[in-house]
Amino acid sequence: MRKLYLQESTTNARRAHALSRTTLQIGADSEVSFATYFNAFPASYWRRWTICKSVVLRAELTGVGRVDVYRTKATGARIFVDGRTFDGGPDQPATLEFLVGLDPFEDGGWIWFDITTETDVTLHSAGWYATEPAPGVANIAVGIPTFNRPGDCVNALQALTSDPLVDKVIGAVIVPDQGTAKVRDHPDFAKAAAPLGNRLSIHDQPNLGGSGGYSRVMYEALKNTDCQQILFMDDDIRIEPDSILRVLAMHRFAKSPMLVGGQMLNLQEPSHLHIMGEVVDRSNFMWTAAPYAEYDHDFAAYPLSDNNPRSNLLHRRIDVDYNGWWTCMIPRQVAEELGQPLPLFIKWDDADYGLRAAEHGYPTATLPGAAIWHMAWSDKDDAIDWQAYFHLRNRLVVAAMHWDDNVVGLLRSHLRATLKHLACLEYSTVAIQNKAIDDFLAGPEHIFSILETALPEVHRIRKAYPDAIVLPTASELPAPSQKTTPMKPPCIRWPSAIGWPGHAAQPDQGRPGAPPAPTAQRGHPGRPVVSAVHPRRCDGDDGRRPRCGVPPARPGHDVHAAVAVAAPPGHADTPLRRDAPGIPRRPAGAVQQAEVGNGAAVSDGQSAGAWLSSPRRAAKWRRWWRFSRRWATIPVSCPWPKRCHISVSTASVG
Repeated sequence: MRKLYLQESTTNARRAHALSRTTLQIGADSEVSFATYFNAFPASYWRRWTICKSVVLRAELTGVGRVDVYRTKATGARIFVDGRTFDGGPDQPATLEFLVGLDPFEDGGWIWFDITTETDVTLHSAGWYATEPAPGVANIAVGIPTFNRPGDCVNALQALTSDPLVDKVIGAVIVPDQGTAKVRDHPDFAKAAAPLGNRLSIHDQPNLGGSGGYSRVMYEALKNTDCQQILFMDDDIRIEPDSILRVLAMHRFAKSPMLVGGQMLNLQEPSHLHIMGEVVDRSNFMWTAAPYAEYDHDFAAYPLSDNNPRSNLLHRRIDVDYNGWWTCMIPRQVAEELGQPLPLFIKWDDADYGLRAAEHGYPTATLPGAAIWHMAWSDKDDAIDWQAYFHLRNRLVVAAMHWDDNVVGLLRSHLRATLKHLACLEYSTVAIQNKAIDDFLAGPEHIFSILETALPEVHRIRKAYPDAIVLPTASELPAPSQKTTPMKPPCIRWPSAIGWPGHAAQPDQGRPGAPPAPTAQRGHPGRPVVSAVHPRRCDGDDGRRPRCGVPPARPGHDVHAAVAVAAPPGHADTPLRRDAPGIPRRPAGAVQQAEVGNGAAVSDGQSAGAWLSSPRRAAKWRRWWRFSRRWATIPVSCPWPKRCHISVSTASVG
């Protein structure tokens, strides 16, 4: 985390010490670079989106040394800009100013400075300044919806007033409290609320999800304050307070009204930049990293100034479709014109608002150097739990409102995901996704009506499936049936010819006297072979090669916190097959009874290939395809309006 703020030479005699948030003490004969995430200046974003033509670096120092200023191109190539020596006494610090034009930064690039010392040096302050006054007024309404996170919410309130400059620009703090564990009841609430005084307002309301909370924030900000900026923030974040000032500065200097958001750092790995910016892929209407964005970048391993492919990507400007609402500033003018967020509970509300804003001529920028720490979505697999319902339903809703392209890409991606869930025995996920499609087809009025009841209904559906059962520890699971088998599979060059449950085999494989598959290397007796899904090179036993040999039950992804069990098909899959008749049912016991050797003998004497090619299941697949073709025509007669304006009455927000 230290390397997010400064880089020190390995030849320094001692480390630099931060005396305050803006003061740094550096030892003699040392080199310190501020080519870091939080202290370098993202010049390309200011060149693209603001009226600024140049920027001034101003620094106050005591001691003897030198300051050198550098910039980079979009490729990451470093260029020296200017440098000067300084000699400041304790009573009269030396003040240095460097004027740097922004013309070369159209496509990318940063600006930073390095300090080389001859004696002990104290950097009293340093900053990047505009050459003209900021237009407009700084008056922010900060909105923090919360649900049963009183401790996190109190910490966020304390962070807002921890920096005097941040505290000065906050006009209101709006907290929609949607949980049963109230923020007011937290023992530290009074201490956190005291500096805010009457600027803080807390609104108790039912659990309407993140979209309901942010909608309440926008409603209260527009109705009861004169704030010109509305800042959405999550309650479960850790914020760098200066990030608020940075998004505010870009908002005020912007060429035209726009949404400005911060990037997301990984809360569990603080030096990791989880995502630079996001777009909606128009081929399948799914959110994804923006083109040329660096994903999960570790600044501790790859500093900004390093000359390597990963660090070089950080120097190119990234354009986005929307910004996550962990930190996003929306101008009052935009909120008044676009209206409230969609009542989607969670997921896709931020993407919808960014797309809606773009259709009205208001762009979005995700600003480097303005960031919060948040739990990375790669650390919580919410694509298979109850949130899978909202992922799919809201994706369809937003696609219906903003997407006019061919729906085949969306259909293909969802079908592929469904088959993956079925292969992984994640039947509860498929069941609630079927429910998501039904609710989407019911139209906008239906989505409004189930805002409070959708989540309980999803939980009720999931209870019917064993893969939704969560156990506190993996020790409560049955022991694997092959726990004594050596897990050191041989290398296979043609895994596609090996039959195993879920993979087609030759009809004669596995029968007595049948010859082995000619293109496959046979496994040793009693030893499983490598999975045919994603075979890896057998260059050494690195412990990462996939294994075949499925136990009766398997742990889920989040084994660090709890264990989810996925059982073989049985009575639990009946409701699923009734909702989606085209989903093939794997023969009961096929997972446990499958044997791997010269072939794959499936239960009841059927080979995997024979099972997949049976007439009855082929008919099921044809019915599934006809269902898919009907779904592909949804946008033609979709009940969802295009480019709608969402408004909320007083009664609807409670």
